[in-house]
Amino acid sequence: MIKCYYSVLQEGDTRFIFVLDEWDFIFHRDFVREKEKKEYIDFLSNLLKDQPYVDLAYMTGILPIAKYSSGSELNMFLEYTMASEEMFSDVFGFTEAEVDLLFGRFLTNQENPKITRKDLKIWYDGYSSKAGNRIYNPRSVVAALTNNNLGNYWTSSGPYDEIFYYIRHNTDAVRDDLARMVSGIPVHARIREYAATSMKLSCKDEIFSAMTVYGFLSFENGCIRIPNRELMERFDDMLRKEPSLGYVHQLAQKSEKMLRATLDGDTEAMLQILESAHNTEVPLLNYNSETDLTAVVNLVYLAARDSYRIEREDKAGVGYADFIFYPETDKKADGIILELKIDHTAKEAVQQIKNKKYALKFEGKLGATPKYAGRILGVGIAYNKKTKEHTCIVEVLRS
Repeated sequence: MIKCYYSVLQEGDTRFIFVLDEWDFIFHRDFVREKEKKEYIDFLSNLLKDQPYVDLAYMTGILPIAKYSSGSELNMFLEYTMASEEMFSDVFGFTEAEVDLLFGRFLTNQENPKITRKDLKIWYDGYSSKAGNRIYNPRSVVAALTNNNLGNYWTSSGPYDEIFYYIRHNTDAVRDDLARMVSGIPVHARIREYAATSMKLSCKDEIFSAMTVYGFLSFENGCIRIPNRELMERFDDMLRKEPSLGYVHQLAQKSEKMLRATLDGDTEAMLQILESAHNTEVPLLNYNSETDLTAVVNLVYLAARDSYRIEREDKAGVGYADFIFYPETDKKADGIILELKIDHTAKEAVQQIKNKKYALKFEGKLGATPKYAGRILGVGIAYNKKTKEHTCIVEVLRS
């Protein structure tokens, strides 16, 4: 969309300010031919470059102008991006201070607020500017506060199809990294803005570059990750519904059974699922570190996210628990504390849960009614590299 504003400086001297929102939109449409793209660049150059009537031209877009302008057609612009320039880096989304201000107004105007400030951070934060500012998704913050409801407000025609669009040409290349990121584990990546314009998106660098540029992933300190819960839900949908993701999809499909087995204390069924996962002999499942075991455990408990808030490395008692499952939809449901061990036993894992008093995280303040009324289960999952075997224990810590 092109908007034009004008001001009369003196009689007979009219100048214009041009504002072009999403000026590069046509470059992302498959039906636009190269000839038409070139004609569009020529049109903009003739309209804006070195023209006496242009007071200012302001354009917003996704990728660098130089990508589309092969010569000097549009070399009169200064470009500012959230990732590479500190100037204006705080205007690409809402900052912490702006969200604080909006949330304050929300509390003043809303008789029965159902959203906390922490909720907004969990759901819609996750991006970082060159200047180090935390950046929130502005559209989603406004929608959540307007509706007094946390939800997925990301514009999409389906639950996960926008994300799948970027990986569909080579799911094998990104599958293991997606499993890690869904587990909350950052992944090292080479992000190049120019690579994101590739329509084939066939190699991992191009795929992750495109997903980062379009906001589905965040990039910081050389690593990519899924920014927030809003987008995590879309990745969850994709892993559970897209068969082309192979073993990742298969494990996610078994996650409802794994949760049920855990709540029932059926360690035999739990072991069958874990052993079937390991027998696929996918590189991720070699368990070279506890990180990869963590990723697999996340996949086999993916369905738990429908009814639990799952926290990794959560401060509890006198230490940090590997996983704590907090009931969200039913406060009377069982809470779960899960500890992982490699080359140690599941019994040692449960003993650590007890010794470090992780279960205190489910208790309320002294004298207050506990927030969670269900049982607390201590779950130990261990893997022995030498024997290639898993062990599991489920113990009731509070009935």
